[in-house]
Amino acid sequence: MKIRNKSGCILFAIVCVIACAFISFTAPIVSAQPAAASKPATMTLLFRDIEYEHRWSKAGQNEFTPHGESDLNAWNDMLTLNVHDAVSTGEQLADVANKVLGNYQRNGKILRTDSKPRTTNSPAEHLVVAVLGTPAFLEAAFARFVLTDGIGIVIVYSHRIYGKPAGSAMSDWLKANGPQVESALMAWNPIPKPDVLKRLPQRN
Repeated sequence: MKIRNKSGCILFAIVCVIACAFISFTAPIVSAQPAAASKPATMTLLFRDIEYEHRWSKAGQNEFTPHGESDLNAWNDMLTLNVHDAVSTGEQLADVANKVLGNYQRNGKILRTDSKPRTTNSPAEHLVVAVLGTPAFLEAAFARFVLTDGIGIVIVYSHRIYGKPAGSAMSDWLKANGPQVESALMAWNPIPKPDVLKRLPQRN
């Protein structure tokens, strides 16, 4: 189960696992764009018509949640943008995707992977979709891997359902929202530039 960067610039994923009774994601692309932010300290992102406010940043990890979800121990929806300064090539980006894939496999179930090959106008991208779990909640994670301004960024949309058992509720949520979330995430553009994200207030 590995995401690879092959010769001829063709990138693909071998893994394509649908876990439990969750659906196959085949919805059309839904456009979504980040909100303009003139001051990084008050940066907001727009995803699926919902504004996400900056909550926390440290060591390249930047977390955003909707209005009213400022408690990072009790959120329902989150956008996380992870900046990987050392990643600048397709091979390195595929390696990051495989490491995240392995981490998700150890902590949950992989629902889907995909890769978009590099074109003359855009770099290669990868996608990993998983459901992660703890005794307190289930979390659906949609991770997009992309090069932006020559630097690797991992954009993760996460949705949590708290309580036990949460499996039925998560399955229903995925059936109702999974295709739209995946399409919106893969179409989300322009992606915030790494240097803008680095200027956000940092946690010591």
